[in-house]
Amino acid sequence: MELKKVNAPTNTVTRDTSVLSADTGNIYETVRIIARRANQIAQEVKKDLEQQLQEVASYSDTLEEVYENQEQIEISKAYERMPKPVLIATKEYEDGVLRYYMPGEQAKVSGRVETPEATEGSQEA
Repeated sequence: MELKKVNAPTNTVTRDTSVLSADTGNIYETVRIIARRANQIAQEVKKDLEQQLQEVASYSDTLEEVYENQEQIEISKAYERMPKPVLIATKEYEDGVLRYYMPGEQAKVSGRVETPEATEGSQEA
């Protein structure tokens, strides 16, 4: 899934907790699932950002020579405009893209029991 093209809101949205917790039956389990996926997304975004910044980084020989690297600024601004990882994870959960496992149960994708055919290409928390 391309994180830059996710159709998640860029600011906080009020959600009905009873609808979010319908899949697990417990809002705390739902929050735990979303939080774990948000941590995975944050790590992916951080790794991608560092990689892109390293590509355009310029190292100078002297410390006195300080200047703005316009490419680095544009890359950083693009990542700042992206939705936050928790909003992306919540959108994935609501859309049924997020696959998760509860101890002692079968795999689920946002509430429905997963068949072996449905496990191909989905995200795991």
